[in-house]
Amino acid sequence: MVVKVYGPAYATPKRVLVCLIEKEVEFETVPVDLLKGEHKDPEYLKLQPFGTVPVTQDGDYILYESRAILRYYAEKYKSQGTDLLGKTVEERGLVENWLEVEAQSYHPPIYTLTVQILFSSKLGFPRDENLIKESEEKLAKVLDIYEERLSKSKYLGGDFFSLADLSHLPFTQYLVDQMGKEYMIRSRKHVSAWWDDISSRPSWQKVLQLYAAPFKN
Repeated sequence: MVVKVYGPAYATPKRVLVCLIEKEVEFETVPVDLLKGEHKDPEYLKLQPFGTVPVTQDGDYILYESRAILRYYAEKYKSQGTDLLGKTVEERGLVENWLEVEAQSYHPPIYTLTVQILFSSKLGFPRDENLIKESEEKLAKVLDIYEERLSKSKYLGGDFFSLADLSHLPFTQYLVDQMGKEYMIRSRKHVSAWWDDISSRPSWQKVLQLYAAPFKN
């Protein structure tokens, strides 16, 4: 059964796509244009009642939270492709720890920056410069903690690439490219080396090549 992934142009579905490529899982994509409101269509809401992306459809099995999807496919196909979870309970614990850090500490400020800088004009509201400044300051504090962690460990979860690293790819790509805030990464030696490593993975490069962002640089 081929996995269907809805909304490949956007950041959170790209998390899922790079995971499936790393795990060597066959998939196909279904476009969903958020800017045209296609995520509010009744047929789409039958799949995702909250009206967001991504959604994965694997036969009759449907998931729609990106990190839950990552965990599911990394576990289901643990024996093939890249091991994204770790080989021991302790390794898995660290991967889960840093995946939660990404969700709870890294994602909120970088998501706010994304909406304010890249989508505000398309969504019809003015940029809030104070909120942008506040969010950048919050993100900088998180990146300082990452710098400390990555001075002792090649990747966030240990010495291997995992879901904890993978989950950072889409929004950090926005930060360094479309938002023009690459300095936030480059000013931190170990974060910079980590970003060069994970963003150069063939899986991520393939996602960027196949699925353009919903806006121009």
